[in-house]
Amino acid sequence: MKLVVVESPTKIKSFKKILGKEDYEFFATLGHIRDLPSNKLGIKIDDRFRPSYQILTSKSKVVKNLKQLSTKVDEIILATDPDREGESIAYHVAWFLGYINENWPEFKVKNKEKVKRIIFHEITPEAIKKALQEAGSIRESLVKAQFTRRILDRLVGYKVSPLLWKKVGKNWLSAGRVQTVALRLVVEREREREEFSPIKYFIITGEFEDGIKIQANLKKLKGEEVERKETLNLFAGPYTYSYTIVNEKNVKEVLERLGQQQYKIASIESKTVKRVPPPPLTTSLMQQEAARRFGYSSKYTMKLAQDLYERGVITYHRTDSFNLSAAFLFQAKKVIESIFGKEYLPKTSRQFKTKSKLAQEAHEAIRPTKPSLTSKSLNFSGVTSAHRKLYELIWTRAIASQMKEAEIKVVNVKIESEERDVFTSRFEWIVFPGFLRIFGKQKQDEEFKGSLREGENIRLVSLKELEKETLPPPRYTEASLIRSLEEKGIGRPSTYAPIISLLQDRRYVEKKSGYFVPTLLGKKVCEYLVKSFPNIFNLSFTAKMEDSLDKIANGEEDLLKVLDEFYGPFERRLQESSKEEGFINVEERVDERCPKCSRNLVIRFSKYGKFLACSGYPECKFVKNFQEKVEGVSCPKCGGEVIIRRTKKGKRFYGCSNYPKCDWSVWKLSKV
Repeated sequence: MKLVVVESPTKIKSFKKILGKEDYEFFATLGHIRDLPSNKLGIKIDDRFRPSYQILTSKSKVVKNLKQLSTKVDEIILATDPDREGESIAYHVAWFLGYINENWPEFKVKNKEKVKRIIFHEITPEAIKKALQEAGSIRESLVKAQFTRRILDRLVGYKVSPLLWKKVGKNWLSAGRVQTVALRLVVEREREREEFSPIKYFIITGEFEDGIKIQANLKKLKGEEVERKETLNLFAGPYTYSYTIVNEKNVKEVLERLGQQQYKIASIESKTVKRVPPPPLTTSLMQQEAARRFGYSSKYTMKLAQDLYERGVITYHRTDSFNLSAAFLFQAKKVIESIFGKEYLPKTSRQFKTKSKLAQEAHEAIRPTKPSLTSKSLNFSGVTSAHRKLYELIWTRAIASQMKEAEIKVVNVKIESEERDVFTSRFEWIVFPGFLRIFGKQKQDEEFKGSLREGENIRLVSLKELEKETLPPPRYTEASLIRSLEEKGIGRPSTYAPIISLLQDRRYVEKKSGYFVPTLLGKKVCEYLVKSFPNIFNLSFTAKMEDSLDKIANGEEDLLKVLDEFYGPFERRLQESSKEEGFINVEERVDERCPKCSRNLVIRFSKYGKFLACSGYPECKFVKNFQEKVEGVSCPKCGGEVIIRRTKKGKRFYGCSNYPKCDWSVWKLSKV
C-alpha cells in the first residue's frame, strides 16, 4: 500500500479518479503543518540563523493521524505543489515522520526507497503516472530558498514592526521586506500626482470632403509638429505625457488661419500589417487580466485558479514562464482546426520568450490541460460563473497564442495646405482575422473605398477644437501594481496576492474606483520606514534579494552567505533607529465638535478601520463610527447621502446614510 500526501481534500478527489483506491491511501495536510512560532522571533541568529520550526497547534490532530497512517504503508509519496512552498511542506512532512536527518542548514532524506517526491504541473492521468515513474527525492535547493525567504521576512517583520508600534502607538501594524516596498510604490505615486502641474491644450480636428468625408487630426502648423512630449523620472520609472502647442492663447487665431487655407491630398499610403497574438498567461498576467476584465482581486483570482488546478483542468497557476509543452501544441492545433479551419493554423507552432531573468520552477504557462474542454463543459462540484470566466480567459489566451496572425489593412491619408499645415487620418480594417476570431467581433473602421488621388484638392468643411488637460501619472490598480512589481523583479508569482491583500488589511491603502489610494496611516508608516531603513526598503535592494533567493533555489548561492550579508547592516541600522525619539501622529482633524466636551473630533485608525474620537483623549473617551461620504452621489431611493460601508469581513460597499430606514446598497458605484 502507498500513501499519497497532498495539501487539500480537493486534490485527493482528483488523485483518486486517476490512481484508484485499491493500492493507495490519501492524506491532506491542509496547507503548512510546521512553521516558525507566532509569539516570538523563532530565529537563533547566533547559531547561523537556525529557524525554530514548530508543529502548528491547529495541526496537532493532522500530524497524529498522518503518523499513524504512515506506519501502515510501504511507500510515502509526497505530492505537494511543485513550487518552493510545496517543497517546504514536503520537507516538513518528511521531517516529523522521521525521514529527515537535519544538520542545519544541510539535511539528508533517510530511507529514500520509502519516501519519494513526485513533481507534476497538471493533475492529469498522463502527468501523474509519469511523475510516479520518475519519482525522486525532496529538492534541497528549493527548500533552502523557501527557508531563506521565511527567515528574511521574519527578521524584518519581527525586528522592525515593534519600532513601528512604538512610533505610532498601534501594535497591529506591520513592516515587511516586500510589503513595504509595494506600499512605497503607491505612496510615491500619490506624491508624484500631487506635484504634477497640468497643462491645458487643444486637439484640432478637421472634416474634409471630396466625394467622401474624412475626419483628420492636425499634426503640423506651418511645418512644425503640434505635439510635444515631456518625460518625468518617477520613483517607478519614466512617465511620458503629451500635449499640443495649441492653447487658450492661440486657439482662436489657429482656427481662423486654418479655416482660410486651401488643402490637397499630399499622400495616401496603404499597407497590410500582421498582428501577432498575445502570449499565454503567467500568474501576474492572469491576475492583471482578471482584474481588468472582471474586477477580481488578485486574492480571489488565485483562489479560483487553485480550484481549477486541483480539479485537473488547468496547469499549475504559479509560474512566470510562457513555455508550452509539445503535447499541448499538438492538441491545440487539432482544436483550432476543428473550430476555425486549417487556414487559422500558422506554419509552425509559436513559442514566446519568457521575459523574467530567472523564471521560477514551473515549466509552463497557465493553460488548459485538455484544450477540447470549454468553459461551458466544466462540471465539477462547486463550479461557479467566476470559475468559468477565469477558465475561459486561460483557455482563450492559450489557444489564441497558437493561431495565425491577423492581417490588418492600414491606409494613412495626409492632407496639407500651401503653408504646410498638415492633417492626418488613419483607416484600418481586418483583411484576415486570424487569432482575433477567438476574441469575438473586433471593432474596426469601414473599408476605405474612397476615390481620393494624391495631389487632388480637398475641401475643408469644418474645424472642431477639443479642450484637454495633461493627466498626472495614474494611480495603481491591482493589475498595474502587480505589473510594476513584476517589472522591477520584486516578489514572485506566489507573493503578489498576499502582498496586496496585506496592504489593505493593515489599512495602509484604500481602493477607490478600482485605484489604490494611500491612507494617512500608510503615508506616515512608509515615510518613517523609508527614512529609517533607506537601504532595505528600496526597489534595487529588494529586487537584488529576489535574485539571491532564485540563485539559492538554483543551487548557485549559499543561504548563510545571503543571510549574513543582509543581517549585518540591518542590525546596525536597527540599533540606530531604536534610539530615535519622537511619535508619529496619524490623526486627521475634522470639522466636527465632540458632543461631550466640545473639543475637535479626529479620525483615528484601528485594525477594523477608521473611527471618530475626541481629541481630548484620555480625558474624554467619546468615540463614534466614521462615515466616509461619497461626494456628488445621492441615494437613488431616498435622496440621502451615500457613504462607504464595510461587511463584517471588511469588504467595502456603498450604502445610504439613512440606514436602517433606507436599505439601499450596492457593491460598485459607476460615478465613484
